[in-house]
Amino acid sequence: MGLVGLGLIGGSLGLDLRAQGVEVRALVHRSATAERALERQLADQVSTDPAVLQGCGLIVLALPLDRLLDPDPALRQALPADAVVTDVGSVKQPVLERWQHWHPRFVASHPMAGTAQAGVEAGVEGLFSARPWVGTPGVATDPEALAAVRELAEALGADWLECDADAHDQAVALISHMPVLVSAALLQSADQGGAAAGAAQLVRRLASSGFADTSRIGGGNPELGTLMARCNRPAVLQALAAYRQQLDALEALVQGEDWGPLHAALSRCQALRPEFL
Repeated sequence: MGLVGLGLIGGSLGLDLRAQGVEVRALVHRSATAERALERQLADQVSTDPAVLQGCGLIVLALPLDRLLDPDPALRQALPADAVVTDVGSVKQPVLERWQHWHPRFVASHPMAGTAQAGVEAGVEGLFSARPWVGTPGVATDPEALAAVRELAEALGADWLECDADAHDQAVALISHMPVLVSAALLQSADQGGAAAGAAQLVRRLASSGFADTSRIGGGNPELGTLMARCNRPAVLQALAAYRQQLDALEALVQGEDWGPLHAALSRCQALRPEFL
């Protein structure tokens, strides 16, 4: 089994696979990362040399979206032609378009799992258990390769599902990418609004679990948030427009003191939320 990248997703894959007795070989960018990854036992072999992937039958590209969409030529050349290759990127259409031309057994996929952590220290055991893992095959996707990625996901306890790449990107824009920007806006509003009211420290001291829950992803990895917006821009803009429309409607109810309709809208949201959990 080969891993390219040992951050949160790659490191977590390594821990779970090694716990199941799978030999894991990993390619990383820096020697210091390789040393720490071996100390954490994220893989059996870790190297900065792409040759470490030779002989691997299944390789997971656990790379940031920019490096996935514009990979090192040495990486592409090192991937065995007969290996199944998959990725874990949160945007699928552009990844599928590129990689289906670059590798004959590529499968675009996305495990819907994560934390706010990043880097070689971020990997944890059990990250994928009971979480969705989405495959987005194209017309040229090798069925046997797709089955191999599904087997990997299910071996890690993930719930496998399949959909079109474009449908995936529209869905994650609504439930993952757009919420990052909304959460960031919440943090900025609290910061700037508190300062304008002369209560900058008070709003910080009064912030509790509700604010923590709604602001968590906005205070996460800025590189990841930027890449999601950049690589899924049309769908993210569409999702933001839909959100703005709903926010405007709620604001109109408050402005008009329409408390009955507001209560009805919030009641619908109360009933709706469990469907997303």
